[in-house]
Amino acid sequence: MYRALVGPSDSLVIMMFTIKDASKWWHILNDSPIWQDRIFYLLALLYGLVAIVAMMQLIRIQQRVPEYGWTTQKVFHFLCFQVNAVRCLIFTFRRDIQHLKPEIVQHILLDVPSLAFFTTFALLVLFWAEIYYQARAVSTDGLRPTFYTVNGIIYAIQISLWVVIWYKHVPFMVILSKMFFAGVCLFAALGFLLYGGRLFLMLQRFPVESKGRRKKLQEVGYVTSICFTCFLIRCVMMCFNAFNKAANLDLMEHPVLNFIYYSLVEILPSALVLFILKKLPPKRGINQYHNIR
Repeated sequence: MYRALVGPSDSLVIMMFTIKDASKWWHILNDSPIWQDRIFYLLALLYGLVAIVAMMQLIRIQQRVPEYGWTTQKVFHFLCFQVNAVRCLIFTFRRDIQHLKPEIVQHILLDVPSLAFFTTFALLVLFWAEIYYQARAVSTDGLRPTFYTVNGIIYAIQISLWVVIWYKHVPFMVILSKMFFAGVCLFAALGFLLYGGRLFLMLQRFPVESKGRRKKLQEVGYVTSICFTCFLIRCVMMCFNAFNKAANLDLMEHPVLNFIYYSLVEILPSALVLFILKKLPPKRGINQYHNIR
C-alpha cells in the first residue's frame, strides 16, 4: 500500500496555483470582447425567457378570472414581465448603452429596473400583510396607501439623487445613491422576513389535516426564504459596489460578476417565485384578490 506524500506546504502551493489560475480565467473572460458578448447575450436570453413565462402566466390567470380585473396576482406578473423584458433589452444593446451621454443615463437605465423589481416583489409583502391582518380581523384600509406612499418616497429620493448627480457629478453622491438602494433592499428583506414569517407561523396553527394549509405553508416558506435571501445578497453587493471598484456593476465592464450578480438577485428569484406561484386561482368564491385602483 502506498501513501501520497503531500505535506501542508504542498497543499498550500496547490491552493495558491488554483487561486492564480482562477484569477487568470476571470481576467481572460472579462477582457475578451467575444466572451463579454456571450455572457451578456446569455443574460439577455435568460431575462427574455423569464419575461415570456411571466406573460404566459398572466394570460392564463386573465383567462381564468377575467371578472376580477387587475388583482394583486395579475399586477405582480405584469410587473415581473416588464422588469425582465427591460433587462433583456438593456443587456442586448449594452454596447450602445455604454456610450450614452451624460453618464447618468447609464445609471438610470440600470437602476429603474432595480426599483421596479423592488416594487414587484413588495406586492407580495402587501398581499401577505392583507391576508395576515384579515385573518386576525384587523382593518387593512391603511395598507395600500402605505404601500403607495413608501414606493413614492423611494422613487422621489432616487430621482432627486439622479438630478443632483446629473447637475454635478460628485463621487460622494454616486456612493450615496448606491447605499440608498442598499438600504431599500435591506428594507425589502426585512419586510419579507416580518410578514412572511408572521403568515407562516399563523398557518402553522391551522389543522394539520388541512391540505390547503400544507401547500400554502410550503409556498409562503419557500417564497419568504428566496426573497429574503436575494434582497439581502443585493444589499451586501450594493455596499461592495459603492466602495470597491473591482465590484463595479454600473458600467457593465465585469461580465462574469454581472452574470453572477443578476442571476442570484433577479433571474433565479423571479424564475423560482413564478414556478412556486404557478397555481391558478379558483374561478369563483375567492375574496383575497383585490382590484388595484
